[in-house]
Amino acid sequence: MSNKELLIPASQMDSSAINAQTRRGRLQMLLLLLACAAPVIASYLAYYVFKPEGGKTNFGTLIQPVQDVNPAWLDVPFKGKWTLLVARPAGECTIKNESCLEALFLMRQLRIAVGRESSRVQLVWVNTDGKPVDPEVLLAYDQKTAGFQIVSLPADPKSKAEFDAWLNLDGAGQKIQLIDPSPAKMMVFPATNSPKEFGSIKKDLEKLLRLNRKGENLQ
Repeated sequence: MSNKELLIPASQMDSSAINAQTRRGRLQMLLLLLACAAPVIASYLAYYVFKPEGGKTNFGTLIQPVQDVNPAWLDVPFKGKWTLLVARPAGECTIKNESCLEALFLMRQLRIAVGRESSRVQLVWVNTDGKPVDPEVLLAYDQKTAGFQIVSLPADPKSKAEFDAWLNLDGAGQKIQLIDPSPAKMMVFPATNSPKEFGSIKKDLEKLLRLNRKGENLQ
C-alpha cells in the first residue's frame, strides 16, 4: 500500500470492503453468542420441552412429603438411625411361608450388602398379631444373628390406630419402609426375591448412606 493510499480518509474507503468486514464481524459475534448460550438452551430444552420419561435414578418410591414417626408408637430408638421396617404377623411367618419371610430375608441381606456401613442400619420387624415367633425363624432373624429388633404393636388403642394409619398410608403396609434419622418415613421398597431388584434397592440404600450423615447417632 502506497503512502498516498495511507493518507486517504476512512470515510472514502471502498464501501464494499467496509460492508464485508461488518458482516464478518457480526457473524463472528453471533457464533460467539451461540457458543456461550448453548448450555443454557440445552438445559431449557431438556427441562421444559423434551421432558424425557424414566429419568429417575431411584428404584424405591420416595415419600413426599416425608411421614414423621412418633417415637411413642414402638419401643425402638428410631432417632439418629437409618431403619428398615416391615410389619408381618408372627403366626404366619413360618419356614414354609416363603412370601412372609421374603421381606425379612431381603432386609437381612441388604444390611449385610452395605458392608462396613451396616452399623448405621437397624432392622425392625413389627409383629402384628402378637403371637410367638417360630423358633426356626427366630434363629435366622434375631438381634444377634441378623440385627433384627422384633417389637409388638402399640398397646394403647389410639397409638395403635395412628401407627396403622402411618404404616398403611398410600398402600405401603406390606412394603419395606425406610425411616431416616430425623425420624421419618422417606422411601418404601417392594418385598422381592428378584436379584435385579435387590441390586437396585441396594444402590438406593448405599446412595442414601453415602450422601446423608446429618443427624445420625451410631451409639
